[in-house]
Amino acid sequence: MEFINVIGGGLAGVEAAWQAARAGARVRLFEMRPVTQTPAHRTDQLAEIVCSNSLKSDEKGSAPYLLKEELRRGNSLVMEVAEATKVPAGAALAVDRGKFAELITERIAANPNIEIVREEVTSIPSEGISIIATGPLTSEALTADIMRFTGDDQLYFYDAIAPIVAADSIDMTIAFKAARYGKGGDDYINCPMDRDQYELFYNELINAKSVPLKRFEETHWFESCLPIEEIARRGVDTLRFGPMKPKGLPLPSTGHEPYAAVQLRQENLMADAYSLVGFQNHLRFGEQKRILQLIPGLENAEIMQYGQIHRNTFINSPTILTETLQTKKNPQLFFAGQITGVEGYIESVGTGWLAGINAARVISGGDPVSAPATSAIGALCRYVSNVETKNFQPVNITFGLLEPLPPELRKKYRKKRERHLIQVERALEEWNGWINRF
Repeated sequence: MEFINVIGGGLAGVEAAWQAARAGARVRLFEMRPVTQTPAHRTDQLAEIVCSNSLKSDEKGSAPYLLKEELRRGNSLVMEVAEATKVPAGAALAVDRGKFAELITERIAANPNIEIVREEVTSIPSEGISIIATGPLTSEALTADIMRFTGDDQLYFYDAIAPIVAADSIDMTIAFKAARYGKGGDDYINCPMDRDQYELFYNELINAKSVPLKRFEETHWFESCLPIEEIARRGVDTLRFGPMKPKGLPLPSTGHEPYAAVQLRQENLMADAYSLVGFQNHLRFGEQKRILQLIPGLENAEIMQYGQIHRNTFINSPTILTETLQTKKNPQLFFAGQITGVEGYIESVGTGWLAGINAARVISGGDPVSAPATSAIGALCRYVSNVETKNFQPVNITFGLLEPLPPELRKKYRKKRERHLIQVERALEEWNGWINRF
């Protein structure tokens, strides 16, 4: 029997394999760890999350909610496991990273239609149907072959990982629990700063020593995941309007908002580890410890994982892919996940979901499908395959990507929140009709 090759056992790869297997196809899922490791992963589990444990907002009426809800209704493995391993995170959906990866791995290994192959794939398979879902840390050998296939120069940017601290090392006589504007209860730990504390932290941060970049000529930071020191260098108040904004976090003692605030999000179900929200960085480890311990409440923090830097690789998708995620040059070759130019965990899952479904349709002699234009998955696939730009950049799901409401509805619903709710309702209604057809 012919197999679909899924190369890469990350979020997009496991979702693609699962959907293809659900459709009755036989799948070989290739994951190079632990035979070949990456600079960011720490285990050999499938779908290991290496950056933030947040899967973004799950508040109804938001674009990330729409994307997740489409996947839920499409029987997504990742969304099912995320629900089973979620941890408190206010209006966001966050997971226990370890339990999440363990359960995904168990489910994939138990599927009779999926064979897990632990080896590095160094070139695009020359025969059969394949899905490349190797993510931002594609190996050098496969990256070189992908570039030969696309005939284009390698595109890349640098991404960074936020540090994690032990919960029992946080001074809760200074820090306090609260979610911004009270959404979600006391799901975050907040470290408040007055003006003098903030200015000291800021000056030390912008003068701290970074890990030198190697092997690459220049740095292409992704704007939605800038290292905190890069944000700081844009101005003394940029952090106060970014990851350290105090809005919606009044001090329990006074009821007034602090000058700045650092938020920490629960990492696992045991609640013994917290990550610093928005604090991805590429400082030297010694410098990280010194700078982080300037934050009130973290003076004696035990750092369980330091921030790190790694390369993210993506193809020039508008010249390479169709909306079905097939390559224009070879309809039996699909790409999915961050390597296509979508940024974010659930965005990657969405492309893996569609690639898996379409690969199964092609192998059975059917025609691939495009997701509805009003849907979040459809919007992402439309962007990566059709956007006209000389400088193609990764994108998260936003309402700016979604098909706009017609003029009469925009006129009727003047408030942005109302328009967004209508867009979500319209998208889900069309989505339900679409997925029920196959």
